[in-house]
Amino acid sequence: QVQLVESGGGLVQAGGSLRLSCAASGRTFSIYTMGWFRQAPGKERDFVARLRWNGSSTYYADSVKGRFTISRDNAKNTLYLQMNSLKPEDTAVYYCTASDTYSGSNAAYYNYWGQGTQVTVSS
Repeated sequence: QVQLVESGGGLVQAGGSLRLSCAASGRTFSIYTMGWFRQAPGKERDFVARLRWNGSSTYYADSVKGRFTISRDNAKNTLYLQMNSLKPEDTAVYYCTASDTYSGSNAAYYNYWGQGTQVTVSS
């Protein structure tokens, strides 16, 4: 099992920045992909960004490309999401996720999830 704990959410004005962190523990050696999804009230959980835990490729949703950066610190078993130029439509609960075998944008195939952290962007 892998445990994921997010931190770093909060309230920020439009145009501001936040950095989310996700600390992984447990069977971290089994992780193949880690990523971020978000879910706004009344909406589905949407893909934001992902990366291979032992690779260099990163992938982003079109809505965040150029504004968000996903990165990792393997030594600390921590995933990050740097969010710049935030917009009110970025308001959502952000979830960290991991998979042992899958690398894609479908939330259904990720088997580990954090509890989520709220990001609110005011206009």
